[in-house]
Amino acid sequence: MKLVLPLAVLFTTSLPFAAAAGSGDPAALTVPPAPPAPAAPPVPPQPRADPFAGKLFPPELIMGHQQELKIDDKQREAIINAIQKVQASMVSLQWQLQAATEELGTILDATPVDEAKAAAQATKVMDLEREAKKGQLLLLIRIKNTLSAEQIARLRGLAR
Repeated sequence: MKLVLPLAVLFTTSLPFAAAAGSGDPAALTVPPAPPAPAAPPVPPQPRADPFAGKLFPPELIMGHQQELKIDDKQREAIINAIQKVQASMVSLQWQLQAATEELGTILDATPVDEAKAAAQATKVMDLEREAKKGQLLLLIRIKNTLSAEQIARLRGLAR
């Protein structure tokens, strides 16, 4: 019984070759070529290094290491005031940005889309986004300007 199963497998797998051998055609005995290897997937572009790494520091990093950085009361107050000032202006800016984005969506719903109107509204959206990014950048600059050279050097070590 043990011998029957391996012989059956051998017999059934060799049947196509036996039939090809009986045909007299030598080409029938050749093994078909392997299918071509699938093409390698495209390599995604590598993210660029952060151009501001080690130059600007998020407030959370500074808050989380106040004692180690020896942040004094004057610095703490200046950083808090800078953050509060930016946060107040960001709330209004976020509302404006959301409204402008919704309006752009409404314009894009039309068929056909009015290109000039869409372009003008997209410009408004991008101007508001640029203003928000500029505010965030200026906040980080103000925070850095409150720090000493020694504190900045310590932050660079922490940010790695």
